Amino acid sequence: MSNFKELDGKALHQIAKELFPICRSITGNGVRKTLDIIDDYIEGYSLVKHEVRSGTQVFDWTVPKEWSIEEAWIKDSKGNTVVDFKDSNLHVLGYSTQVDKIIPLNELQEHLHSLPEQPEAIPYVTSYYEPRWGFCITDKQRKSLTEDDYHVFINSHHFDGSLTYAELLIPGKSEKEILISSYVCHPSLANNELSGPLVSLALINWLAKNENNFYSYRFVFTTETIGTITYLSRNLEHLKSNIAAGLVLTCIGDDGDYSTVQSRYGDNLSDKVVQKVLSENYKNDAKIYSFLKRGSDERQYCAPNIDLPITSIMRTKYGVYPEYHTSLDDLTFMTPSGLKGGLDFAKKCVQLFEKNHKYITTKLCEPKLSKYNLYPTLSKKGSSNVARNLLNVLAYCDGKNDVIDLANILGISTDEIINLIKIALENKLIEAL
Repeated sequence: MSNFKELDGKALHQIAKELFPICRSITGNGVRKTLDIIDDYIEGYSLVKHEVRSGTQVFDWTVPKEWSIEEAWIKDSKGNTVVDFKDSNLHVLGYSTQVDKIIPLNELQEHLHSLPEQPEAIPYVTSYYEPRWGFCITDKQRKSLTEDDYHVFINSHHFDGSLTYAELLIPGKSEKEILISSYVCHPSLANNELSGPLVSLALINWLAKNENNFYSYRFVFTTETIGTITYLSRNLEHLKSNIAAGLVLTCIGDDGDYSTVQSRYGDNLSDKVVQKVLSENYKNDAKIYSFLKRGSDERQYCAPNIDLPITSIMRTKYGVYPEYHTSLDDLTFMTPSGLKGGLDFAKKCVQLFEKNHKYITTKLCEPKLSKYNLYPTLSKKGSSNVARNLLNVLAYCDGKNDVIDLANILGISTDEIINLIKIALENKLIEAL
């Protein structure tokens, strides 16, 4: 268990050191171990874990056989180990079939994967749905291989098992839910893999301490694509009825941009909230990508006939930073400060979800502010704009506009709107819908 009183960026980075070495995939004990460790750090709640059997039909897909791997290496003719899975779990093609044979270099080359443009990096390569074996190495190492016979050995297994996912619900005043989704299926990739679950973990503990949450919060930890499709196939009716908004957390622990990939039309509540948070807090570092640039689980949550009000948030978008899907995406690339920034970004989105309600005025015509001891207070030097803004807020509290709409109409910040709403509520000039 953690000794940290609060899961800040430093604490999350420390937990990442436990999670980083685990060999994860779309199924298997690596996923289960990862979920167990995350569960250990959750305060006041526990993950509910689900197993879905191999062969289960999930929409247009089928849950694959479970995969495990114990050992893998390449040795030269003198018995020297050239590549060893123990050194990096990226060295083996994800979901590789087993192999145990001696082959010449030219045949070995057909099963090697490297990146000539990044000669020091081990690439992350998978073959989930087509049986093949392979190794991933640096291009520098590949070029150093000499003509020889090489013993290739991969001790892996595909078997009828299950796919694992977990969820957790923090009830709020409303049965309407905010969905927070992250994935636990990549091996030793820090920002791409661990940042989303780690920020989700911190959000759970942060929200769990607040007994006055308006929304209920549903956290999902699954495996990208097939896991999310599986989750949706089992929960779609509930999600369609109850999800008000949601975030996919991915690549949210580096020190780069603050980014979002919008829903298909970029017009749902989540899009609206995230874009407002970006414009008010990260204007110089904000990047907004259309759904045409999708690549994570927004692909599933926002698909036609699913169409949940979900958007993705990131620091630097996947595929944009050169370390993505390579061994360079390590614990030096995902930093404590990067995680703190990502967590703060997510918290600001949640805080705006919580405050972004619609209101309707309780008065006919303009209220007489002096009657409520507001106008004298607000009419002193420098306060006329505040009085004007309060009247403007009241003028547009017609049950159609939420906090973000009001901020956009008045051209002031959401924080200013929230403060004016508080004053209006305290004086019973408006009521929440």
